[in-house]
Formats: sequence, structure tokens, C-alpha cells
Amino acid sequence: MENSPLVLESPSGTADSCVIWLHGLGATQHDFEPVAELLQRSLMSTRFVLPQAPTQAVTINGGWAMPSWYDILAMNPARAIDRAQLDASAATVRALIETQQAQGIAAERIVLAGFSQGGAVVLHTAYNTACPTLGGVMALSTYAPSFEDAQVNRGGATPVLCLHGEQDDVVPLALGRAAYEALVAAGVEALWHSYPMRHEVIPAEIQDIQGWLLARLGGK
Repeated sequence: MENSPLVLESPSGTADSCVIWLHGLGATQHDFEPVAELLQRSLMSTRFVLPQAPTQAVTINGGWAMPSWYDILAMNPARAIDRAQLDASAATVRALIETQQAQGIAAERIVLAGFSQGGAVVLHTAYNTACPTLGGVMALSTYAPSFEDAQVNRGGATPVLCLHGEQDDVVPLALGRAAYEALVAAGVEALWHSYPMRHEVIPAEIQDIQGWLLARLGGK
């Protein structure tokens, strides 16, 4: 149960698009369920899939086991991570994409979203692995753990929305901005918004997310 995706079906019938949304470190798949339900009021034919990270030891938290997409070995100057676990999480996301495709949803109608550690996973999946061109990626309060040692997918056809808090004391704004600038330099269509918030999600941000998703998934 813990590792199975939570799927919110469209109330209007068959889904023609999908958002796969990953939570942050130590959180659960239910954290963004209220946001998904809110967004689904205007994205009435969009399926939201919220997977759960496996519970495993996290070095920077004293080795305690908690929901984590990958181990974080050190915080400074940038995140030092377990690359094999990151790749495994990316493979999980690609499998979720393939499941949606098998159910009739085209890749260009699928959006990946992730908060904090989950955001790092979706960025890595979309731009550093053999991932099809998607409808978009939403990177919330996150960073890019591997752009410096892996080439962004040729063409950069999948657009990205980067969102960050100006008072974020967990993932500094500079890390999020560096990820955005690396994507732009690689030719990715990228949009940046910052907000007067900490490591969280606020209504103004959700409103921007809604508009961005509607522009990509609102009509077939």
C-alpha cells in the first residue's frame, strides 16, 4: 500500500491527461492530495498520480529511515546524493509514465511535478534520462542534483516551470535558480517564479500552477 500510487480519477469520465506528482523528503503521497483535488476542479479530465517514496535511511538525518527518493549524504556546498538511488527513482517515474501511455494518454499530455527532493527526481528523469518528450515539468522548491555531470536531453523539448520561495531555508533560492539557469543554458523552455515564502506552497503559487497546467492540458 505504501509504495502504490494514489490515483485521483477525473469526475467527468475518461482521463485524457495526467500529472505525476512526487512529494518531498520525509513526506507522504497524501501531502499534495488537497492540491491535486483543488486543481482537478478546473482540470476536469486530468488524472493525478501521487506515488509514495520508499522508506530508507537518510544519512544527513542521522541515518534514520524515512520516506526518501534517494539518500542525501551531505548538504554543502551542494547536495551530495546516492546516484544509484536517484536513478532507481527516475526509473520508477518512467514506469509510471509508461503505465499512463498504455492507458491511452500521450506523452505530450503527461506532466511531471515534484516538491523539494521529489522535484530533483522529476528534473533528473525528464532531462538526464531516456525519457520521452512530455507536456511539461513543474519543479517546486528544488534543485538539480546532476546537471553538472549529465547532459540534458537533446533539444530540451519538454518545458519546465520552476517555482521557489525567497525565504527558503531548506533548499536555498540560489540552488533553485541555478537549476533554472542550467536548463535555460541547455535550450529548455523554462519559466521562473519566486514567492515571499519559506519551504512551502502558498495559494499564489498554486494559482500560477493552475494557469500553467491549463495552458498545456486544458484542451485536447
